[in-house]
Amino acid sequence: MSYTHLDYTVVERVAEISLNRAPVNALNLDLVNEIISALEKARDDDDVRAVIINSALKGVFCAGLDLSVVKGVDGEGMRGFLERLYFELNDVQYRLGKPTIAAVQGAARAGGMTVAVSCNMIIAGEGATFGYPEINVGLIPALHFVHLPGVAGRHRAFEYLFTGDDFDANVAADLGIVNHVVPDDEVMEKARGIARKLAAKSPVVMKLGRDSYMRANDQDYRRNIEAVAETMRNIVVTEESQEGLAAFMEKRPPKWSD
Repeated sequence: MSYTHLDYTVVERVAEISLNRAPVNALNLDLVNEIISALEKARDDDDVRAVIINSALKGVFCAGLDLSVVKGVDGEGMRGFLERLYFELNDVQYRLGKPTIAAVQGAARAGGMTVAVSCNMIIAGEGATFGYPEINVGLIPALHFVHLPGVAGRHRAFEYLFTGDDFDANVAADLGIVNHVVPDDEVMEKARGIARKLAAKSPVVMKLGRDSYMRANDQDYRRNIEAVAETMRNIVVTEESQEGLAAFMEKRPPKWSD
């Protein structure tokens, strides 16, 4: 299969999925579908033993949702998009049977955080930055209401989820989001080194062990995501949310209700 918005290569039994939708890898339905398809391709290829998701674009991993996806969308349209980004991306990762690593250089925001944390490990460059800016445009980082408190604790998670402030790679490591922080030009080298180490393990034991690990650490993760995704669906159709999105796209301050 050929891809329009990403590059797919296999080197030394490691599949590399490189997001490539200029200028910032903004997530629309086509890109999300291609990420899921590429992961399925890696899952079904016996010659692939590990997967890396990175960016082909300099200075950005993924800036989040293409806001045209949510501007003016109705509740059912939002549900359909979240079914792919939240549930089906999670499901294909859950049942992949092969370890996955996100190699983050540059900015990872909002939906870009969703793609990164869907992986088993995250390697970040020193210049990488992270954030959940959804609150600033009248949305919520719904999936991360489930993910971030589990790794950072409820109080620390609340600060970043509800201020929308960006943070650097060292803070991301301190929060438990990132495994390793390395110089920017060593991110892929580090990710490939770990991926090849994992790829050298028994594929049968890796699959059975990873499956067991994913089940043991699920802790109602998917059910909780469904609950917050429903909240996202309800928020996006409000006048406040549509005002926030319009303001961002028009490069002006939002006019919130008093």
